[in-house]
Amino acid sequence: MRVLLVNKFYYPRGGDCVVTLNTQALLRENGVEAEVFAMQFPQNQPARYENDFASEVSFSGGLGNLVSAMKRTLGMGDVKDRFAAVLDDFKPDVVHLHNIHSYLSPVVGQMAHERGIRVVWTMHDYKLLCPRYDCLLGAEPCERCFSGSKFNVLTHRCMKNSLPASGVAWLEAVKWSRTRLEQQTDAFVCPSEFMADKMKAGGFASDKIKVLNNFLDPVKYQHYMAMDNTAPREDYYCYVGRLSQEKGVADLLEVASRLPYRLKVAGGGPLEDELRSRYASCGNIELLGMLDAAGVARVLSGARLSVVPSQWYENNPLSVVEALCAGTPVAGSNIGGIPELIDSENGVVFQPFDQEAMSMAITMSMSRRWNHGDIARKALERFSASAHLHTLLQDIYGF
Repeated sequence: MRVLLVNKFYYPRGGDCVVTLNTQALLRENGVEAEVFAMQFPQNQPARYENDFASEVSFSGGLGNLVSAMKRTLGMGDVKDRFAAVLDDFKPDVVHLHNIHSYLSPVVGQMAHERGIRVVWTMHDYKLLCPRYDCLLGAEPCERCFSGSKFNVLTHRCMKNSLPASGVAWLEAVKWSRTRLEQQTDAFVCPSEFMADKMKAGGFASDKIKVLNNFLDPVKYQHYMAMDNTAPREDYYCYVGRLSQEKGVADLLEVASRLPYRLKVAGGGPLEDELRSRYASCGNIELLGMLDAAGVARVLSGARLSVVPSQWYENNPLSVVEALCAGTPVAGSNIGGIPELIDSENGVVFQPFDQEAMSMAITMSMSRRWNHGDIARKALERFSASAHLHTLLQDIYGF
């Protein structure tokens, strides 16, 4: 059994990259030959076919770079020859696409399909529905492009408020239409029911849509498996994630400044300096900055509650998954894939953009006695690599 994983980068740059790396490791550990095709990039990990990776393109640095990048999104340039060389040598049974837009191209799926290879595609964002990919217009969720014209991306200059960048996104969406992508893809893998429902609302065939949650990194999994959830929790709650507007963290800190509980914030991002300045004199808010995996685990495992106040369509957020695996209940926004991870035994949901509702959810959760051991046990079972592998091999790859 041979699987070729395709992702634009091959190092732990973001969630899509981490999932690709973890999936490759999981497949190899279970007897599947798994190789990778990506774009050449200095930080990439060593790979069997690294010399055949598509050449690097960039959307910054002048008109020449933009033209090259635009050609790549349309499937032009060396990406076809490089990918064909890998297909010829490796001869995969399955091509598993991850995040391929912009820096690679959906042309790789088309090429695999034309050779009779099964093509599956994990959705890490909403790019097939929204040319901007995150369903945001300003600070509000937006679905204008879901079932209608993609021209909205130009009208509203959705990409970096730039007409040229938005033009590239529009051309890409027109070139790689829903009909075309659906014809060349055997299964679209959605990590949440919410994303699956949005794909269906966007016109994608329901029989090609499969739901499969992401699994927890095996190293982190073993750490949480060994955790003693009978130990008393410390007297604080936490936020772990990016410090950016769509994450709702600004609202969380405003709420936290009025509550009597300690809040620990782990993460960095564009709002970090502003938030540090604004709440420098607030003694119950501690901004820890970026932490490594062990640091995140320590914060989560000691907390009485983790808050996920997102204001955008989160898919299958690791912030919720990892908190639950640590036995920590979650107060999360009722948006995107968050509420399907939370039930009455492991947390509470509140309406996004509503500071009063968030405050009430935190207050109620901090005063409640939770069964941390039961929360962890159920989460570790749900998000285990073994459960993920079984569904991936049988229901999605068809092995």
